[in-house]
Amino acid sequence: MKNVTVITHPLVQQNLTRLRDKSTQPEEFRRALGEVAALMVYEATRTFATQPVTVRTPLEQTRGVRLKHEVLLVPVLRAGLGMLDPILRCIPHARVGFIGLKRNEHTLEAATYHKSLPSQLSDFEIILMDPMLATGGSSVSALDLLSERGARRVRLVNLLAAPAGIKFVHQHYPDVPIFTAALDRKLNHKGYIVPGLGDAGDRLFGV
Repeated sequence: MKNVTVITHPLVQQNLTRLRDKSTQPEEFRRALGEVAALMVYEATRTFATQPVTVRTPLEQTRGVRLKHEVLLVPVLRAGLGMLDPILRCIPHARVGFIGLKRNEHTLEAATYHKSLPSQLSDFEIILMDPMLATGGSSVSALDLLSERGARRVRLVNLLAAPAGIKFVHQHYPDVPIFTAALDRKLNHKGYIVPGLGDAGDRLFGV
């Protein structure tokens, strides 16, 4: 699929298998999700824009690069929190925003209950994090909020994605790149990804 990257690195896939296993307890689930997130962020940031700089080593002056734009990490509450700290350790200078979305279990539509974002996002590289891209409703709602504040460079990082969710996101935001560890088969009648791993938030926090 265009603008979709499935990260097949063996360490990502090994941890994904642990996450899928229904016997994996919350403590282990949190650790595995963090490991996957940290590995995925390297691929998701590969095309970040850079600009040249000059630095002086202990021996001489040389050229290097630095990121051209400030980075903003935005987890979708609550399951996205499981991806935040590992990615923040990889990009410690990043700023952090939050979007809280609650899915109506009957209509499957997402409603916003919290947002904490910089007022202007046009100069940021933004990583939007949500473990599950199922129907795509939550991701589109989050992208709408970012777009309203001028976001121009957004990457969507998901642990799992369903074809329906990818299609829905790209109907609304065709240029947003999606990074995922697996493209699963379908959604069930409740809008859950199959084979999936269940409710990521419940398994992450144990409630």
